[in-house]
Amino acid sequence: MKLTPLIIFMGILFSGLASAQVFDVAYKDDGPTRTLLLPVQNAKAVVLLFPGGGGMLRLKDDGSTSSFHTFVRSKNQWAQHGIDVVLVDTPYDLGNGRAHSRSVRDHQQRILNVVRYYKDKLNLPIWIFGHSMGTMSVTEFVNGGKDQEKLIAGVIVAGTYRSASIDSDVSIPVLAIHHVDDGCANTPFSTSESIIKNRPNTSAAQFVSMDGGVSEGDVCGSTAYHGFNKIEPEFIKAAAQFILKN
Repeated sequence: MKLTPLIIFMGILFSGLASAQVFDVAYKDDGPTRTLLLPVQNAKAVVLLFPGGGGMLRLKDDGSTSSFHTFVRSKNQWAQHGIDVVLVDTPYDLGNGRAHSRSVRDHQQRILNVVRYYKDKLNLPIWIFGHSMGTMSVTEFVNGGKDQEKLIAGVIVAGTYRSASIDSDVSIPVLAIHHVDDGCANTPFSTSESIIKNRPNTSAAQFVSMDGGVSEGDVCGSTAYHGFNKIEPEFIKAAAQFILKN
């Protein structure tokens, strides 16, 4: 049977695509930290995504999840920018609205283990990206000392939680994204602005405000303006562009 040029071309194209993979990152004698990697060919960087709320994605063995979080909805948007993406789950509820749960040693050690795992596995610049309560996870990590900071290439926060901050001695690139109509009381627009305003002049920093989309349900939920609902391509593009230029 002769194959048409189109079929041959499509076969070559799809044979080069890597499929999503679940990796459980070991943590002491406790349950592992489950992650989902969506790789691309010739990736230029990898971004680790930390969702808000209780942080639980409940990733299944096949990588599926019932979560409708912003990061889940937009996970396939990164490929066009040549960036590997990793959804980072948590084996326990981090407590919606309880910021201290993101700073405890157990959670931060899990983040460190995941960062080291993917740094060794992929040998790519590592970026960490937190949304809403997830911004507490990533800012606490970069504030954890130079040994941790040097492991990552930069940090991104979006819909930043009110008590999140980045220490003045942190020198890696920082991007903050916020929706102008975010109505969540715990994630004021000013918090994202302040994080960038307080960056030293010697470090790369950018604030991106976004508008548009659709707001549905809880104003602090992922389908509200807070979750960049219906503007996911623009949301990911802003983050990807910052990653690629830094």
